[in-house]
Amino acid sequence: MSASDLARVQFAATTSFHFLFVLLTLGLVTLLVVMQTRHTLTRAPVHERMTRFWGRIYVINYALGIVTGIVMEFQFGLNWSGLATYAGDVFGAPLAMETLIAFFLESTFLGLWIFGWGRLNRWVHLALLYLTALTAFASAFWIMAANGFLQHPVGYRVEGNVLRLDDLSALLSNPTFTSALVHVVAASLTVGGVFLTGVSAYHFIKRTPEVDFFRRSLRMGVITTALATPALIGAGFAQIPIVKEFQPTKFANAPGAALGFMILIGMTLALVSWVTLPFLIKDLVIRMRFPLYLMVIGIPLPFLAAIFGWVFREVGRQPWLVYGLLRTEDAVSHVDASQILLSLIVFTSLFVLLAVTDWALIARAVRRGPDVTPAPVSPLVVTL
Repeated sequence: MSASDLARVQFAATTSFHFLFVLLTLGLVTLLVVMQTRHTLTRAPVHERMTRFWGRIYVINYALGIVTGIVMEFQFGLNWSGLATYAGDVFGAPLAMETLIAFFLESTFLGLWIFGWGRLNRWVHLALLYLTALTAFASAFWIMAANGFLQHPVGYRVEGNVLRLDDLSALLSNPTFTSALVHVVAASLTVGGVFLTGVSAYHFIKRTPEVDFFRRSLRMGVITTALATPALIGAGFAQIPIVKEFQPTKFANAPGAALGFMILIGMTLALVSWVTLPFLIKDLVIRMRFPLYLMVIGIPLPFLAAIFGWVFREVGRQPWLVYGLLRTEDAVSHVDASQILLSLIVFTSLFVLLAVTDWALIARAVRRGPDVTPAPVSPLVVTL
């Protein structure tokens, strides 16, 4: 394989891994906001326990997601120096905003939230979680703005042989960005809803004594999925005319089977979640074990759909890295293929290790279940 092919494979692998962490993080933090808001308003212990249990899983995923993001960032300098040289002034602007405004603030608010249990006023503590969620979505906002520029470059001027940022408002109103952002937000809520549903179903299969706890979690998961999937499907189809207008060759270049599986999974999740809603009444779902097994098996489905969608979006842009301006082969660093192969092996191995560690820690937290009584100090501190 050429250096260009190896660099593309490496970036595809690392971004796909990182994207999975991001989706679960965004989905869980949104649901945590609902849980803790209920606790703050009602002071009901069950809502506090739900916030702590699902928050523990959220923190595990967030911590390991940070590591995958840091590793992914190295590739821009290692493998894609041509992109940084030619379009760094435009492409790098939203990435810098993501790091400075979103990521640092998100980590700060989350840290205060973790160590603020029992120490801060409950309204202040809730506000910290709201700020954590807002900055998390702000991070996704800037990342998708950068990706939208690669799909349909706007807001730039040519100065010599490089691009300069000329109009930030054009960059932030780019239709390939705004439509995709809605799609990613809906996908993250779907992931969060399906995850809550599947984990709760697992505990009912295991005959959990925490019936009220996981009944509430199951209902929240099913309702979230039922509300998010129509928005997800709608946002997906809304992108088709935009793609045809700005990237007319995408449907011919991208693998159709990625796109087909994504649509099939989305439709299935929407149908199943809406069919399940009536069975939440009088705990009919809990009494029927077969649907519970399907809910557990369904946990990976939205993750798979997200990967299929990401592959379609990125592969369909080829042979352009910045569509119509910079070809992928011209953006690759002047590095031997053997060196890129070595970094591919190292980075991919690291990402596999991180993914296995993430799911092992999450699985352990899931099996452990919620604490019987809230601890006097935060149980969310994770030792990795």
